[in-house]
Amino acid sequence: MLDLTQTPITLALLIANVVVSLYVLYRRPRLIGSLAFRPQRILRHGEIHRLITAGFVHVDGTHLLVNMLTLYFFGPLMEYVLGPIGYLILYFGSELAAHGLSLVIQRGNARYSAVGASGAITGVLFAFCLYAPFEMLYLFFAIPIPAIVFAVGFVAISMIAMRNRGTNQVGGLAHEAHLGGAIGGVAITVLLDPTALPRFLQQVGF
Repeated sequence: MLDLTQTPITLALLIANVVVSLYVLYRRPRLIGSLAFRPQRILRHGEIHRLITAGFVHVDGTHLLVNMLTLYFFGPLMEYVLGPIGYLILYFGSELAAHGLSLVIQRGNARYSAVGASGAITGVLFAFCLYAPFEMLYLFFAIPIPAIVFAVGFVAISMIAMRNRGTNQVGGLAHEAHLGGAIGGVAITVLLDPTALPRFLQQVGF
């Protein structure tokens, strides 16, 4: 595993997420309402900053910890492979893709609100799967599972959950953001590195 001193962008993103999230959670909790992803505020009031700011606040310490651990384990390799600029494009492009899909699906839901870096980090994780589809991931930090199996299962579960979600349901996991981030992460990686897809297909036997 790469040292974080070799991947300054990942280190900066980790610090920014932790500092902003903890500051908002414990010092300025009212800011969550101003920073969260809320489709109605974006569409009716032009508050497009929410497409980015929502990714730097989290609902609690556990939410923050899970996201930051995932970024810590998978971000450095993607920064090394794509370079600092490419990695920034991947991270924020995945976040915009995540919120873009959520915006389309939840545009009529006035109660919908979401926070967290899950969309961006899902994009990073799925980009990683393109390069190492059979790398063993550890579900719940204990159950070994190949990256490609995790990726397919993740998309399937997200799609099922999206279909079963109530029209006015709020809270819970942002499945739309996970799916959008995954699609965005794969698409952006292929655009940045056209060899990624042929290499992936070769590894999985196509």
